[in-house]
Amino acid sequence: MEKILIIEDDIHISQMLCELLGQNGYEPIAAYSGTEALLILPQGGFSLILLDLMLPGKTGEEVLAEIRTNLTTPVIVITARTDKETTTQLLRAGADDYLAKPFDNNELLARIDVQLRRSTPQVPDASQLSHKNLILDTDAFDALVGDKKAGLSKREYELLHLMMSHPNKVFTKNNLYESVWGGEFFGDDNTINVHISKLRGKLNAISPDMDYIQTVWGIGFKMSE
Repeated sequence: MEKILIIEDDIHISQMLCELLGQNGYEPIAAYSGTEALLILPQGGFSLILLDLMLPGKTGEEVLAEIRTNLTTPVIVITARTDKETTTQLLRAGADDYLAKPFDNNELLARIDVQLRRSTPQVPDASQLSHKNLILDTDAFDALVGDKKAGLSKREYELLHLMMSHPNKVFTKNNLYESVWGGEFFGDDNTINVHISKLRGKLNAISPDMDYIQTVWGIGFKMSE
């Protein structure tokens, strides 16, 4: 049974989430403050974390930062703050997804399922993919620009792997989201844009004069010719 840590200070929401997850085959563990969550996390074995932002003790942003110093566990932020600046900062800080309060229970379960499926280790493609001076390291799940590692995150690697597998194809944001995140695209460009921007930044930091990913305006992205 997969354990999910619920970090939520509202006791009614926490109890509702515990019941919902328990009824759907998960083992929920509740923490009611950021400080308590950081004491529970070292127990290990969590498959996913549901994180509220407005917490007593350490804030949700502080908890997320500490999680990302040591763990790659998927984190879904549940927040009442849905302005683009906040959501962009969350994704840049390492959140895998976010859901606005009040939320639909079925949508939450679907997003949990997507994150758990995406975090399941997969056998890498044995074939070597290359583009210009860029080589995809399918053993390390990273990219080499010349002889330097790019240090890609899991999502960045998967986006690059998908586009390099079909270098002449223009991928819509819908294509990218459904292939990499494994769920239905709800029309939120922010998730795709942030990850493509970070991917470009890491590649260009090593080879600033080389363009690897092309934006096809009004459609999506492809590998640059």
